[in-house]
Formats: sequence, C-alpha cells, structure tokens
Amino acid sequence: MADRALNTAEIQPLLEDWLEAEFSLHPMNALSARIASLSYADQIFMLDWVKRSASANVQIGRMFAEQAPRILTRMNHRSVEAWVLYALDELDRVGLKAALDTLRDHERFVIAGREHAVGAVYTDIAGVLGNFVHGLPGRVLKLEQGTSDLGAYTDSETLYLPAVIAELDTARDNFILAKVMVTMLWAQARFGTFRCDIAAACSAYPDPARALSCFQALESLRLEAVIADELPGIGREIRRLRKLVHTEVLPKEWQAWHERLGMLGATTGDTLACLEQAYEVSLPPAPPYQCALHPEIVSAAMALRIAREKMLLRVKLAEMLDEEPPPSTNDERKQRIELNSTVTSTNELPYNELVLDGNPVPLPDVVSHLLTSIQLDFGDIPPEYLDAAGPGEYDPELYQPTEKNPDDVWSGIYHEEGATFYPEWDFRRQHYRKNWCVMREIDVEPVYDNYQLQVIRRYPGLSRQLRRTFEALRDQNRLEKRQLEGDELDIDALVEAMSDAHAGGDISERLYTQRHRADRDIAALFLVDMSGSTQGWINDVEREALLLLSEALETLGDRYAIYGFSGMARKKCELYRIKQFDEDYGKDVQARISGIRAKDYTRMGFAIRHATRLLSEVDARTRLLITLSDGQPDDYTDNYRGRYGIEDTRRALLEATRSGIRPFCITVDREGRSYLPHLYGSAHYIVVDDVSRLPYQIADIYRRLTH
Repeated sequence: MADRALNTAEIQPLLEDWLEAEFSLHPMNALSARIASLSYADQIFMLDWVKRSASANVQIGRMFAEQAPRILTRMNHRSVEAWVLYALDELDRVGLKAALDTLRDHERFVIAGREHAVGAVYTDIAGVLGNFVHGLPGRVLKLEQGTSDLGAYTDSETLYLPAVIAELDTARDNFILAKVMVTMLWAQARFGTFRCDIAAACSAYPDPARALSCFQALESLRLEAVIADELPGIGREIRRLRKLVHTEVLPKEWQAWHERLGMLGATTGDTLACLEQAYEVSLPPAPPYQCALHPEIVSAAMALRIAREKMLLRVKLAEMLDEEPPPSTNDERKQRIELNSTVTSTNELPYNELVLDGNPVPLPDVVSHLLTSIQLDFGDIPPEYLDAAGPGEYDPELYQPTEKNPDDVWSGIYHEEGATFYPEWDFRRQHYRKNWCVMREIDVEPVYDNYQLQVIRRYPGLSRQLRRTFEALRDQNRLEKRQLEGDELDIDALVEAMSDAHAGGDISERLYTQRHRADRDIAALFLVDMSGSTQGWINDVEREALLLLSEALETLGDRYAIYGFSGMARKKCELYRIKQFDEDYGKDVQARISGIRAKDYTRMGFAIRHATRLLSEVDARTRLLITLSDGQPDDYTDNYRGRYGIEDTRRALLEATRSGIRPFCITVDREGRSYLPHLYGSAHYIVVDDVSRLPYQIADIYRRLTH
C-alpha cells in the first residue's frame, strides 16, 4: 500500500467488513470520511485498532471508530492504545457496558495521557521485574500490583507497585525507577528494616506520622548504601536517579546521619538512634524511589508467618530425625539438632549445614528456605525453633491443608476461590487477556497396583539398557585442557608453546590435561497431555514411558518434576501433580503415574506458564520444559480452537524462553510437523510416528537434550 492518506472509497469497505455494515446506526460513509481526514500514520494506526477491537466485540469496534478521530488530536498513539486496551480488559472482567463506558469517558485518559505515554505500566513490566525479584537472595518474594493510594510498599512477603510509575520524563527512566523501587522493597525485607517495632518507636514522638516519615527517609539512606555494596549496578542507577531529580546533595545536617548509616554493618538500631536527632530537623526532598512504610500491614503479615514457619520448621526437623536411628529419650532427640555456619560476609545468610548427632547433613531445600526466612525476621534462629515437634504436637491440617474436592470447587461457573489466574494471549488484539485462565493444581488420584513392577517386567531389556546408559552419563568425564598439572600432555598447548619459544616469546606453563567428572546442574519438568484424545493406547504408552524415564532419572540424579494438564474452557484449567521437584521418587509417585487418566481438552498456554513459574523457582544452570502431547492446543469454547490456541501457546513458550528455560516437545501427532515449527522452532520438537516406540525414545531424547 502506498505511503499516502487513504480516501473514503478505500476506507469504507474495510469498516463494513470489520464492523458489519448492517449493524450500523449511522451511515458508514460519514465515519469513513472522518477517518479519511486523518494523516496516513493516524489512519493506519486507527484502522488496525478498529480491526482488533471489533474482533472482540463489534460494538466496541464501532464505538472506538467513532471516538478515535477526535481523541487522536489530543493523545498520542501509545495513550490511545492504553485507552482501548483498558476498555477490552473491562469487557473481559466486567462486561460490555463497562467497556463502552470506558470508551465514552475518554476525558479521563486525556488527563492521564502523559502517564500512559512515558510511564512504566505494571502489566507491561511485571514479567521482567518478577524474574528479577526471583533472582534476588533471601526470602522468596512475590510481585503484585497495589492500590494507588498506598504507593510502592511491601508487607515483607509481597512487593506492591502502583499501576503506573510516571515520575520521570522517559519510559526508560520510569522502568529503571520501577526496578530500583523493587530493589528497595526487597532490601527492606532482606536487611532487617522490620526487625524493630516501627509503629511503637514512632508512637513515642509527639507526631507519630512525622516520625514515620523521618524514619523512612533515614532507612532509605541505609538501604541505599547496602544495595550499592550488594548490587553495584543498581547502586549506580540510584545515584543517577538522584542526580536526575536533583536530590544527590543532602542538607548539611543530614550528611552526618548519611555517613553513619552508610557504614558497613549499620542496622535499624542506628536508624532509630539517628531518628532521635533528625525528628526536629526538616526532611530532605524524597527521591522518587523512596518507598512507603505501612507498619500495621507488615505486622499482620509477620505475625501469621512467624507462627506458621516455627511450626513448619519443627515439623520438618522431626521428619528428618525420624529418618535417623531412634534416640533413647525425647530429651536426647532435641539435643541432637544443631546448625553450622560459614559466614564470609556480614550480609550473608549464616546457616548452611544441619548437624544431627554430630554428623553434618545437607539442608533440604524446604528447611533451607524456612531458616532463611526466620533469620530475616529475627537476625538469628531462636533456640526453641530447633526443638523438633513431638508426636501430635501440631494438627497436620495446619501444615498440610486438605484441598477441596475438585468437583465441588468447579461446581459454580464463577467460583474461583483459591485458584491461580493466568493471562492468555489474544493474537487478534495483539494483547493479553488479563487473569483469563482460572487454574488449580490437583493431585493425580494414585492407583496402588504395583505398576512399577508390571512395566519393568514388560520392558526388562529396555529398563536395564536405560539404567546402564544413564549411569554412564552420570559418570562421564570431561577433559579440561591447558592446565598447570595433569595426567597427560596437552598436544595443542605444547605445539603452541614451542612456536612461541621459536618466535622468542614467553612459554606458557599450562601444558597438561586433566579429567574431571562432569557436573550436572539440571532441572527438568515433564508436562504431560492428559486430554481426552489420549484415552486408551496413547495414555497407556505415556504412563509406561514416564515410569521408565523416572527409573532412569533416579540413576542419573537430575532434579525433575512431572505434571499433567487438561482443561475445559478458561474457567476450568487443571494442572495435575504427579511428582514435584522436592518429592522423592517412590511408591506414591509410581501410583500417581499409574493413575494418569485422560480428562478433557488440550488447553496448553496456562500449563506452560505455570510450569515456567515452577521451573523459575528452581536454582539450576539448565532448566528444561519437556511437553509430551498427542495433538495441537485445543478447547471446545472461548474460540481457543485453531489459530487462537496456537498463538497463545507460542507466546507462552516465548515467555518461557525469555525466563531462561529451554522448551522441547515430544508428540505422537503425525500432523505435528505442520504446526510445531511455529510453536517450538525447527529444532526443538520431535514427532514419534510409532506410538509404541515412545518408551524406547523418550529417555534417549532426554539424554541427547542434556548431553
């Protein structure tokens, strides 16, 4: 199409096609004429969004088409895009009337135009910042959107950001500002801001609100110094932001407190000491990243967490002791638990080894996470936390909550209690439908029928072969060249050294090779299609393949998890737990593999997004997401069948890849070659033409992926 403005004759057929001319209340040519008066760039932008919005609802498309020519004179493209996307979100969340009201009330978006033009919008940055937060040490924190009146704050478990951050003049600076805000909130939980009773300390002053503001300013100075030491890159951004808003020079009376709080090892005790003097002095201008403190919200979250974690730690210690030889008395049992520490930094979390009966044992992940969280709250582990729980001391339902029967949970169409929500990509809108999929994790009903023995007897040769292959893979050595000492000469290094000597240069001493056992730092999640189309032979072969693979992986020692997935429309998306990462392979897992049964449809995007979240929480150098399926994404409703499902799944796989996860697909669908390259890329899938060969191929595929 030529780069020129379109005329009415060119515009009208497009509108009639997208807006269904017979639906129109006014002559379509009048609307076409208004659009024809716009510039070429505005025409293309507007027509694109008329098409997108009309794909969701014709009335919304029509309303946007009528309003846009006028509003384009008052807002830029980004602001108009935010306006119509908000209307589409309202359509999904509330209904058509709310969406149309949003389009009629465009004045509000004109006023907020600058925010949407240069601001960091939470929904746009949440994915990137969420991954950033997961990579920070300390307690595992969540990131969520908060209410605008509370600002950026944390309750010590969740970091809350405003819907839009638009304090600065450019989109890039506002994104950096959001990242610094997240870091400051993390630092509050990580470096002891909440170890003191902030509310009680501030209430001792005549004006508690002023005291809190002063404490907040002082604590920000302390945390800035710690962040600069722990995360130098963020520290540089903090200094740049201060210069950008002209707050880099503190008032003279604040400089001494800045110096004291910037010293290595400064704590909230130092902040409170400075508060006694600073309370009477004017506050300095607050930098834009200074986050709010809400002591009452923090106290409520901490009270629940402290009680829960004390109970969980004592229960986990009791479980660990149960695996040891039984003590003669309960008192002796309590004395057998100690913690070792190898602290090398004042900011390092101290405990990394558990001692039972004088013998060091590695900390299980769940115990390590509990100790980390408890230490962050108290600065140490209180002695009473190391008393293993006695028999019947805690009600199991308190730490192993029973889930509702799935059939009861799903009985109401809009019954979403306790569910996890995931977005879904709508390729027609080129935008996510927020909180669209309602997902629950459910345990597969175990079948205790000695399934493991049945499969081993059916495939005795294959079982032995897989075990030998994976044992060899585990023991495989790698050759390290150019070493200072070793078992053999490195011929390449020797030839190079002789050449250097002949040329009169220095001769390298690294002339040897050494062999080291290969380090495997791999976590794999197997996502198994449990849709109705797997009923029968395919389901049987899937279960056999997973059982044999699990047996082989136990030999190899890689961390792995197995989940199944199925769904029936967006309100009933189910992920089935078969084996979790921190769960030992045994009779229960074998019984769940035996219990895998065909369910509903192949709604796949939500499952990949949840699997990505689970893998992102595992600390591993290589993280694999391997999907085992018999067909393309599909569902009977929500227009998921066809291109919609394909594009949503492709987007979910791109999100996984951006999170550092390597997706791969194993399918028994002979038509898979027609759509899998678009989803996974040409080299990241395999079609198993003979379903009966799946048990033979799945382990070999895994070996090649991790070799």
